[in-house]
Amino acid sequence: MAGNFWQSAHYQQWLLDSQDLIQERRPDLEVLSEEEYQKIMIFFSNFIQQLGETLKLRQQVIATATTFLKRFYARNSLRCIDPLLLAPTSVFLASKVEEFGVISNSRLISTCQTVVKNKFSYAYTTEFPYRTTHILECEFYLLESMDCCLIVYQPYRPLVQYMQDLGGEGEVLQLAWRIVNDSLRTDVCLLFPPYEIALACIHMACVVHQKDCKQWFAELNTDLDRIMEITRYILNLYELWKTYDERKEIQSLLQKMPKPQTQPGPR
Repeated sequence: MAGNFWQSAHYQQWLLDSQDLIQERRPDLEVLSEEEYQKIMIFFSNFIQQLGETLKLRQQVIATATTFLKRFYARNSLRCIDPLLLAPTSVFLASKVEEFGVISNSRLISTCQTVVKNKFSYAYTTEFPYRTTHILECEFYLLESMDCCLIVYQPYRPLVQYMQDLGGEGEVLQLAWRIVNDSLRTDVCLLFPPYEIALACIHMACVVHQKDCKQWFAELNTDLDRIMEITRYILNLYELWKTYDERKEIQSLLQKMPKPQTQPGPR
């Protein structure tokens, strides 16, 4: 593991250019609009969140799993691997990487079945179709696609450190933390370093709670234009959420989504 972010594979290999990202998604964007693609990514981020919470994983593990999913589809089409398989595989791998402990195969599969049935029945009319062998095979492809770059630096640690310096812990920190969680539904974890994401979320939380942080930000040696760019990504997500009814829309989007040639049938 790299001793700091600047020496890590996260910085050297996994901060992508937004135009490159669009180029990589072009095969999927021939079938889906950019907004439809984003809605599908939001849905599977929500799936990982729900799966992680049901398994009682730490938020850091959930965030890393979500980043793994996003990294895979930053380099591969949706038709390479079904996201419904990649999502639990990402959780399985993230739990090991973040030293949470290995989730047993049987517990992972049974939890997926429960979550699909109880929480996402509006999206899937059949039961969760995958088994342990599928997860283990998918894990190999996920590792290969990420070139075994498994250490993910998240915004949570710099967020807490910055807030201690700013002297605004409490409700501002709580809101900023929630905004970081929401940012996982956008592309910012692929495009910006975690300390900039943390700063953008702090800025948004300070605005909401009317906490004056202008002087503090002015003294930071950071590019405020980039902070504002991250803010725009997150605000665009909030705008989308105002009109997006996932329960009504997601089933048709999943049917339209590019799919692998072969998929297991229900058992």
